[in-house]
Amino acid sequence: MSSTTTYTVSGMSCGHCEKSVSAEVSAIPGVIEVAADAKAGTVTVSSRSPLDEDQVRAAVDEAGYELVGPAA
Repeated sequence: MSSTTTYTVSGMSCGHCEKSVSAEVSAIPGVIEVAADAKAGTVTVSSRSPLDEDQVRAAVDEAGYELVGPAA
């Protein structure tokens, strides 16, 4: 069963930001697809099963941005 969650990310402002966040989040085991959107300030993650938010937060932090939490 797959899971898709959209998170709010602060600090992204361009395509390079999107690529950095996507690359780090894609490295999390079980992630199938990542779509970062700097304009909306979000990253949508599809995975084989629900991810631990702390893993996503750590990946976004590694890219140099801040995971605010699940998007409303």
